[in-house]
Amino acid sequence: MRKLLTLLLLFPLISFAQTEAPKDTLWTTTGTATLNFSQVSLSNWAAGGKSSMSGVMIFNLAANYKKDKLSWDNTFDFRYGFLKEEDVDLRKSDDNIDISSKLGYQAKGNWNYAGMLNFKSQFAPGYNYPDTDNAISKFMAPGYLTLGLGMDYKTDNFSALLAPVSGKFTFVTDDALSEAGAFGVDPGSKTRSELGATVKFEYKTDIMKNVAFNTKLDLFSNYLDKPGNIDVDWTAKINMKVNDYLSANVVTQLIYDDDIDIIDPDTGEGSPKIQFMEMFGVGLTFKF
Repeated sequence: MRKLLTLLLLFPLISFAQTEAPKDTLWTTTGTATLNFSQVSLSNWAAGGKSSMSGVMIFNLAANYKKDKLSWDNTFDFRYGFLKEEDVDLRKSDDNIDISSKLGYQAKGNWNYAGMLNFKSQFAPGYNYPDTDNAISKFMAPGYLTLGLGMDYKTDNFSALLAPVSGKFTFVTDDALSEAGAFGVDPGSKTRSELGATVKFEYKTDIMKNVAFNTKLDLFSNYLDKPGNIDVDWTAKINMKVNDYLSANVVTQLIYDDDIDIIDPDTGEGSPKIQFMEMFGVGLTFKF
């Protein structure tokens, strides 16, 4: 299963990297690598405080193919952040893997027959700090693979994919988390399969000169189990360019998954809740 999943995820990269496109085909690639970093150093500081440093690395790559009525869009979005205070060990502050691939064939106008693949997970173990002995998440625990068939309405800066036939697969490969039934799997099981519908919206635009906005909204409804409890993953990004290398970035992400219980530290009980992350940083950005 792991080998098959790896091949599915790497196929767009391998094909793009190893296949020399004929002259009558068109590949369009864009990418950015961003490093945001902050540091505070205090010594005998009367106002109080702690020395600290933090950093976030962001990598985005898009590789899109278009020939006649056939299109193939691929995006690779990665984030990883850390935080270090003087008397506290290094901690993770952000961790995200999001890979999407969409194959389309023009039906009429801006409408396309489409098939999509999306994979989401994280790089490193996550903890409920200060407890660093028991990981609450790891790479492929959870991992989400969504496959879908449907129609895609696409323009230069907007896409709405409607996939009424979709499969969502949740992977929890860690033994301890699997035994605990984390992320909606049955206790002891390492996978969970769902049949439902997927809707994906993507929009990008320049708000003003040197200020770009990009947002993605993923919705999934399970036909066979509480179809009204829709899984939501909504990401929004604003990039403010200072010059060729300096930029300021705002990233927000909102997640709701009825299968994920968030533990209340006061009661020790878990229930589904809205998850929200916001990050602002200034740093170096390289485009390629």
